[in-house]
Amino acid sequence: VTLAAIAAAGLLVCSGCGYTASPALLPQHLKTVAIPVFENGTPEAQLEQQLTDAVVQVFVKDNHLKIVDEKSANAVVRGKVTQYKNAVFGFSSTSQATEYRVTIGVQITFKDLVKNRELWSDEIVKSAIYSVQQSPGQQVKTELDGRKDAISKVADEVLSRSVEGW
Repeated sequence: VTLAAIAAAGLLVCSGCGYTASPALLPQHLKTVAIPVFENGTPEAQLEQQLTDAVVQVFVKDNHLKIVDEKSANAVVRGKVTQYKNAVFGFSSTSQATEYRVTIGVQITFKDLVKNRELWSDEIVKSAIYSVQQSPGQQVKTELDGRKDAISKVADEVLSRSVEGW
């Protein structure tokens, strides 16, 4: 085993734990967060609940802020689903739809309840493409699969902007 290989392995080990070992750059007084069910400004049933659940799950997994009810929270994440689209994205040579893109837009506000100020607010728009036709390296998926992927991307973005955006 070469010295370079040992150094590279050491770097890999350290880079993997660097995120969790160092505390988030959140303001010191923020320890807890409330995530009330998002509003839904689209005709898509259950979308607000699915998005809220996904955001809660990423915050729980991340573990920088503990999820609590709004009365005891230091911060709150509020969201409103502003758009949902499922549109054809790709066609076959016979003009048949082969891929679709699900796009979800959510207006998010992250507020510091201790200092009573908005820390960030933005519309997050994420898309996911899914294939409805079998092809090499592509699994056949449904709109629900595309929806789940887009929801997951929105949740990850909400988390990163909330705990890493300092």
